[in-house]
Amino acid sequence: MPALEVRPLQTHDLPALMAVQRAAYGDGFMESAEVFTRRLASPVNCSLALLADGQLCAYLAAYHSVQGKVTPLHGDFEPPAGTAPDTLYLHDMAVLPSMAGQGLAQALLKPLWERAQQHGLRHTALVSVQGSQGYWARHGYAEHALQDAVQRQRLATYGEGATYMVRRLAPGH
Repeated sequence: MPALEVRPLQTHDLPALMAVQRAAYGDGFMESAEVFTRRLASPVNCSLALLADGQLCAYLAAYHSVQGKVTPLHGDFEPPAGTAPDTLYLHDMAVLPSMAGQGLAQALLKPLWERAQQHGLRHTALVSVQGSQGYWARHGYAEHALQDAVQRQRLATYGEGATYMVRRLAPGH
């Protein structure tokens, strides 16, 4: 097993992030380095990188938001307007396919869930794509209907089958 390091995602990680993103998702969900640069500069950003033997092999793009707000594909990490964040929004998580099945996603999720609780966030949310609903359900996420038409339009940017899912943050998770 390689030596693993979890740390904040940084702009110098972007070339490796782009390679991981393409390997994990193909061209259909590719988001540009420019978009990621803006996200990393956001005051609510809390994205993580996972390095194996010093090389980026996985990442989790995330930020503090509010429940029911969807970041559209290619969208920025916007601070909530006029309200305090209550939700850890997981925008994008990717693991190199050659390293799948080794628990690397958990190595990113657990510390981020714990930090979110320390910041007083009560929920975590995401948009499930490419048939990943079962994976997220096994981690405690459940489909959550969006009442707001604007948020449903944002969800639609991910294409057919995309689902907004929410999980309550509880001690120990």
